Amino acid sequence: MSSDPPGPAEHEIELQMNQSAIPDVSPATLEVIPLGGLGEFGMNMMALTWEDSTILVDAGVMFPDPDQLGVDLIIPDLTYVEARRANVKALVLTHGHEDHIGGVPHVMPLFDGPVYGTAMTLALVEPKLEEHGIDAGERLKPVTPRQTVTAGPFTIEFIRVTHSMPDCVALAITTPVGVIVHTGDFKIDQTPLDGEYFDLHRFAELGRQGVLALFADSTNIDRKGFTGPETEVIEAFEELFTSTHGKLVVAAFSSSIYRMQVLVDLAAQFDRKVAFVGRSVVRNAEIAQRLGYLRVPSGVQIRDSDVGSYASQDVLCVTTGSQGEPQAALSRIAIDDHRFVKLGPDDVVVLSARAIPGNEKAIARTMSHIARRGADVITPDMKHVHVSGHGSAEELKLVISLIRPQYFVPIHGEYRQLAQHARVAKRVMSGRDRDLEVLLAEDGDIIQFDRHGARIGGKAPTGRVLIDVTRLGEVGDEVLRDRRHLAGDGLVVAVVGISRHGGALVGEPELVARGYVVDEGQAETLFRDAAGVIAECIEASSHEERTDQGLMTEKLRVELRRFFKKRSGRRPLVLPILMEI
Repeated sequence: MSSDPPGPAEHEIELQMNQSAIPDVSPATLEVIPLGGLGEFGMNMMALTWEDSTILVDAGVMFPDPDQLGVDLIIPDLTYVEARRANVKALVLTHGHEDHIGGVPHVMPLFDGPVYGTAMTLALVEPKLEEHGIDAGERLKPVTPRQTVTAGPFTIEFIRVTHSMPDCVALAITTPVGVIVHTGDFKIDQTPLDGEYFDLHRFAELGRQGVLALFADSTNIDRKGFTGPETEVIEAFEELFTSTHGKLVVAAFSSSIYRMQVLVDLAAQFDRKVAFVGRSVVRNAEIAQRLGYLRVPSGVQIRDSDVGSYASQDVLCVTTGSQGEPQAALSRIAIDDHRFVKLGPDDVVVLSARAIPGNEKAIARTMSHIARRGADVITPDMKHVHVSGHGSAEELKLVISLIRPQYFVPIHGEYRQLAQHARVAKRVMSGRDRDLEVLLAEDGDIIQFDRHGARIGGKAPTGRVLIDVTRLGEVGDEVLRDRRHLAGDGLVVAVVGISRHGGALVGEPELVARGYVVDEGQAETLFRDAAGVIAECIEASSHEERTDQGLMTEKLRVELRRFFKKRSGRRPLVLPILMEI
């Protein structure tokens, strides 16, 4: 199903081919290349290059669609980074969500420079590096808002923004041709739980000083008005704490530290113990408490193993699995397969996160399992138990009007959102002394800035790399295709004995099927006829073909696939095994 990894010579040839596909950097030109995140949600990554120096902004992942079987993560194609590995001066991270840091373990081996991020962001990166056996040494460099660092010809300033988790920053990058502002993910929360406010003053100062280009989050451009603050969910949860007579189980993203804080505070108020359930939520809660971003009063937190020791009405469980992930804690709880947390008729399960497109069926299946346990399920459609971490249209307009850039590049979102953000930006900046110029880019576009202006001037290699974390390697298209065949149409193994010398058929071929569904009455006839196809194929082949095992195996595979498609309408994965006798 997968080929052997390339040897050193093959790898060198492949890298040379990749390098030849990358245009040379024009002199005295700043090139900005989005490697992911423009045209999709997730996989956010961008490269800024001036002559022989490159810095990277974020290194995120995207999660697979349900039909991408056995794929755990998707990262951007890193050909551009690998080709310039000697010139990469730094990786700069805006915040600690998976779609911005999940790819860091795959990027760090490709360059030798530092990785800059806030304390919370780097604390979330560290366990990922440990899982991949990467020793970061002194390369992880913590920064604070308003701090500046230098990497080659670039000076990077970190600016506080508010989001759905602590310690998030935007970037003001001073380049030889002007200042680039990259917002990262943000909303303007005027009542942040940690008291760390969005630095609107610095954004306004940058706007007065002059900004060459603004790269801004487009996720919620199609939502009118303002996104609510994190405290907006408190009222709905207060009602649930009051009305729930059994356990309260809340599923959220494991990085939703602010949501955890709201729940912990309410648990203390309503005399409930809090148990964090699920590996990632336990790890992130520990990191947030260690850094002071999650405050849990003494005596409130219990271990998941202690849940059964308390009356149901005295327990709150904060868990993973809001997207119906099969291995998440909530999915195991829902099928009564969790060691410590069991659901009963008076319990309430809250899905405190939006459904990511493509996960609806998995979420519905989890909800049905919860219902079989007799518990009630609450979703954001039923009560206001979730608020977005991304700014809505009015917040995005405010940032544009504060920054007042010469050029605007919408990022983070599907193309329809990028296009809508571009239209909104033009309306916001209309009537100014100089009309705003919008560069509507996609992954791989080389956005060039020089003394003559800005343009999209060429294409860098981009794409998606599928990662199977159990193999700690990439999943090629061939592997993914085979997995789809196995899942959809099953497997047929044909064991064929052939003469070592003449290649003639020896005995009757034996066919074994797994997951290949046919009418029980037709199966015997179908496989007998398939054995006849094998015999005919071998007899019709030349002596050279019959004695070339690889060639004969492929010929049998093609003939059998054609036979099964014609007779049953299905296309199982066919695996001929030739045994020389």
